[in-house]
Amino acid sequence: MAHDVERSESGAPIYIHSPREREFEPAIGDEQTIECVSSHIRKHVGQPKTVFHETVSDIVHVDVHWVAPTPDRNYHTLVTSGMSDREMIAPEPSLRFAELMICLPPTWPVSQQAFQDERNYWPVRWLKILARFPHENETWMFASHTVPNGDPPKPFAKNTKLCCAMLFLPVLFDEGFHTLEVSAEKTIRFLSLIPLYREEMDFKLREGFEPLLDRLESQEVTEFLAIDRRNVCKKRWRLF
Repeated sequence: MAHDVERSESGAPIYIHSPREREFEPAIGDEQTIECVSSHIRKHVGQPKTVFHETVSDIVHVDVHWVAPTPDRNYHTLVTSGMSDREMIAPEPSLRFAELMICLPPTWPVSQQAFQDERNYWPVRWLKILARFPHENETWMFASHTVPNGDPPKPFAKNTKLCCAMLFLPVLFDEGFHTLEVSAEKTIRFLSLIPLYREEMDFKLREGFEPLLDRLESQEVTEFLAIDRRNVCKKRWRLF
């Protein structure tokens, strides 16, 4: 649970979360949500090749739907289902439910065997971490929210220097994918995971979300993961 709130240089709130005190809470997936999310993915993304199911789940049962690359969308698309089984403590009722997604390069190894290597698995791991985060900490998550990989942040894996996670609205898919109305009381928002460098996270804390977004958009950074992409806030020194 968040026990303290600080302010960044930009004035944005920084929520400090205490270590989890609650016991393990076994969870099973909500069949209605799974079917609704699956149908939504088929309509707006494509036919999933498979679903990576959890065998043991804590708080919420988070599955990851995998849509393989196609000629029209030459990237792997991973979408969660299960984060929306519980509502978040959001400031507006329409923001209480969410699921997450990310796109991986077509050459990215995607299989249970490949996921034994953390260099291949970390994007999936972070979809699951973030899907549980608001429920573990009794908070909410939406576009512009960021979570570092530790304090200080450390790289997600040995194959990248990216070390922080930011949520945003999917860019590579039409707006119809952004929301799913399950019922009159439940609308799911689909958010993209965009990994950041330490300098980009620091820039956001100092200058705010909009200035960082401008820099990311100028380099066409989207939910498509590029593990060695340009750092849009890296200082470049000149020697004279």
